[in-house]
Amino acid sequence: MTEISIIVPIRNEEESIKPFLESTTKVLDKINKPYEIIFSMDPSTDSTEKVILEEIEKNKKIKLLIFSRQFGQPAATIAGIHNSKGKYCVIIDVDLQDPPEVIEKMYKKIIEGYEVVYAKRSSRKGETFIKKIVSSVAYFVINKISEINIPVNTGDFRIISRKVANELKKLSEGHGFLRGMVAFVGYKQSFVEYDRVQRFSGKRKYNKFFGSLKIGINGIVCYSSKPLTFLLGLGSLISLTSLFFVLTYLLSGNMGYGLILSIITFFGGIQLFGLGLVGEYVGRIYDEVKKRPNYIIDKRINFDN
Repeated sequence: MTEISIIVPIRNEEESIKPFLESTTKVLDKINKPYEIIFSMDPSTDSTEKVILEEIEKNKKIKLLIFSRQFGQPAATIAGIHNSKGKYCVIIDVDLQDPPEVIEKMYKKIIEGYEVVYAKRSSRKGETFIKKIVSSVAYFVINKISEINIPVNTGDFRIISRKVANELKKLSEGHGFLRGMVAFVGYKQSFVEYDRVQRFSGKRKYNKFFGSLKIGINGIVCYSSKPLTFLLGLGSLISLTSLFFVLTYLLSGNMGYGLILSIITFFGGIQLFGLGLVGEYVGRIYDEVKKRPNYIIDKRINFDN
């Protein structure tokens, strides 16, 4: 029976494959338990597939999923979990920013009786000050208004038990927000701290800014209806306030065009904001109702079936 499944979402990472495998297999050999390494790959334009196939010839514990088109990193991660068979699943990026050496620490922690052990960043090298501020604000907002609690300074880098993996398979949500899904499932969780390092080589192939923005919106919209409640309260407050000013200016007979224009512009902005917020919820309802698969696998290489 496979003890550990390593899930690695990738796209256009030809230069990182071999260094990642070298570091990871050293750690897994040290743990000395049966393992598998699953590369979950969006179609790439470089030699990523070729490099992985060459590595499979050297190590039959390496496996490869190739999708029919680009579905994105969250979907690739979920696909890897769905196709894994290990008692424990580790989700990790290939760029070595999250050191594979931390896997051993997380494994030792989870066999103590936990179902989830996530890696918490004590330092974040290679990230700008603005990126750190935006990330901190995003986590603060999500944890304040959502119905789940996501640990601060964490990513998808974690180890989960087969019990949690099976529960994730039952979730039919299409957004693939792994941190939120794991938090929703619950169970006994712990963490280990580590220093996040700079990327091994090249640039991040997934769209970092818009991808992070989408993940942040999913964390808010998919796990809380409080923004709609806030919008309702804000609209009521503004309506009452505007009614008060209208009555005041009617009684005084002083209705300046500047004031009227400001009020119209302000209300127009509030309406557009409200429509956009409601649209985010409606859009996700639309996606869930369609029941389309999160991913479509074109090739499954070196799997049993």
